[in-house]
Amino acid sequence: MTTAAPPVAVIAEDEPVLARTLSRMLAEVWPELHIAGVAEDGLNAIELALDRTPDVMFLDIKMPGKTGLEVAEAVADEWPQEKAAPLFVFVTAYDEFAIPAFERAAVDYLLKPATVERLQVTVDRLKQRLTERAQVPDAGEMASLMQRVQSISTSASELPARITVIRAGVGNTVRMIPVADVICFEATEKYVNVVTATGEALVRMSLRELLARIDATGFMQVHRSVLVNSGSILSATRDENGHYSLCMRGLQRPLRVSRAFGHLFRAM
Repeated sequence: MTTAAPPVAVIAEDEPVLARTLSRMLAEVWPELHIAGVAEDGLNAIELALDRTPDVMFLDIKMPGKTGLEVAEAVADEWPQEKAAPLFVFVTAYDEFAIPAFERAAVDYLLKPATVERLQVTVDRLKQRLTERAQVPDAGEMASLMQRVQSISTSASELPARITVIRAGVGNTVRMIPVADVICFEATEKYVNVVTATGEALVRMSLRELLARIDATGFMQVHRSVLVNSGSILSATRDENGHYSLCMRGLQRPLRVSRAFGHLFRAM
C-alpha cells in the first residue's frame, strides 16, 4: 500500500524570531508536517508558495512588499490547476483583520503571541480539512473535466439526460434557473454560486458534480474555480499588472481572469 506523502507548509513571517518560534511549535504539535521554507516578505512568500506548492500556508498579515491578505489572493490566482490550493492560516497581532482573513477562506486566524494550546486547535482544523479534501476529487480536475464534457461524441442515446434547469437555494426559497440564463459559476469547497442577471443562488454540490449534469459546452474557464457563459462576455480589460477583468452582460461587478487563462483574451 502506498503511504501518503506528509503535508507540506510554508511560513511567511518578517520577524525571524517569530518564524523560528512558530516552526518549533509546529514541530511539537504536528511532527509529520514538513516546513518547505520561510519567507520574510510578501513577494518572496508568493514566489516560494508557487515553487513549493504547499498544502498549508501560515501568513503574517503585516509584511513588507505585500500583506498576507494580498499574498493569499495572489497565490490563489496563480495556483496551478492540477493541485488543490493551499489552506491559509493568518498569524498577526492585529485582530481587526479577522473578517478580511475569513473572507479569503482562511481556515484559522491566530493572534500573536500564539500558544501551543491554541496552535493545536488550528492544526486539528487543518488536519480535518485536509482529510475531507482527500476524500473528494481535486478541484484541479475542473479543466480536464471541461475538456471531457466538451469532447463527448457518443450518440445521444448513450448519454445521461442533461438538466436544463438548476434548482438553487436562496434562503428558504428554491429558484428554478435555466442553465442558459447563468452568467457564471463560482465554486467553493462545498457549494457552487450560480450567478444570473437577477441574483445569485447556491447549489449544494461541487462544480465537478454540476458540470457532469449540465451541457457545459457554452461555458469557458477563466479561473481555477470560475466558469463563465461565453455568450455573456462583453469585454476583457487588462490592468498594468497584466491581469484581465471581464465585463459580463447582466453583472454589475467585474470577474477577474487568472493569469493562467489570460491568453484567451489577447487581441487576435
